[in-house]
Amino acid sequence: MNIGTLIDAAAAGDPERVALIIGDRTIGYGQLATAVEQCAAGLAANGVMEGSRVAVVDGGSLLSIASVLGAARIGAAAALMNPALTSAELQNMLRNAGCVGVGVAGQPYADRLCAAGATTALTPADLLSGQQLSAAPIVEENPDRDALVLFTSGTTGLPKAVGIPTGRLSARLQGIGAPFRADVPPTVGMMCVPFFHVGGSLGVLGSLYSGNTTVVQERFDAAEWLRLAQAHQVCTAFVVPTMLQRILDHPDFTGTDLSSLMAIAYGAAAAPVALVRRAMAALPKVAFANVFGQTETLGAYTTLSPQDHRDPTRVGSVGKPLSGVEVRVVNPETGNDIETGTV
Repeated sequence: MNIGTLIDAAAAGDPERVALIIGDRTIGYGQLATAVEQCAAGLAANGVMEGSRVAVVDGGSLLSIASVLGAARIGAAAALMNPALTSAELQNMLRNAGCVGVGVAGQPYADRLCAAGATTALTPADLLSGQQLSAAPIVEENPDRDALVLFTSGTTGLPKAVGIPTGRLSARLQGIGAPFRADVPPTVGMMCVPFFHVGGSLGVLGSLYSGNTTVVQERFDAAEWLRLAQAHQVCTAFVVPTMLQRILDHPDFTGTDLSSLMAIAYGAAAAPVALVRRAMAALPKVAFANVFGQTETLGAYTTLSPQDHRDPTRVGSVGKPLSGVEVRVVNPETGNDIETGTV
């Protein structure tokens, strides 16, 4: 599928259904579809073409989410960048990703993006103000064309651009969720990791594909996470272990109604076994899953299932390979496969 048409079915079939909750703003699928069309038209009007890579510098906002879909709609790929980076760091990422001169930025980051080398930084005022532009045509599907660009974390060097082809992203979305159906009520998930992280962007796109609702917490705070989870009856969430620990440690935890919470996936760092066991004891009705992967593989390639969490010998494991994944266990010095049973 063209990722830019991801929400078209939900927007046509149930336009009032809530797609996003960002701060005190509730955005329906119909409203989101309008924003996506505006972003597509605005990008096209500023010279963005099929095959272009467009820098997007903002948090988990309507602008950034609509820009990802709008860019894909015209055959371009949004390159999601951390808005906390300096102009020099952004400059390296623009160069590494091969971005065109036109970029997208939240208002606080527009000057920084231009200082990094972008010739134009389109803001919400440029793309979401309701300005009437000619609708941009939807390009034909091409499974080999990049639909999204993410960046590695830069743990051992500068972040590197990872192009995600349309076919690969489509397959992953279809593998993690069912397509929108008007007769299936939405579930509510929480995105509290950055949108530019693979866990954030993939989580939001997967939710939109299924016609679900995403509560966006742009910057994690344990007290606010608990408040949002109770207020919006959140069912699912993805967290990193540090977030999970802060939630459990917060004085508001015991007084918060988390009865709607059904599943928590955690990953992006090693989780201490003691923390996992503590979380399972504190939230006995929640299904926990440990996911293990990397940006280059579009997220998880192994998972420790909720069932395996009940085995005391497996709680510290990253689980089993997902369908279609092959894993080798090798000697780190030689690169050769080790024998079965070797620790």
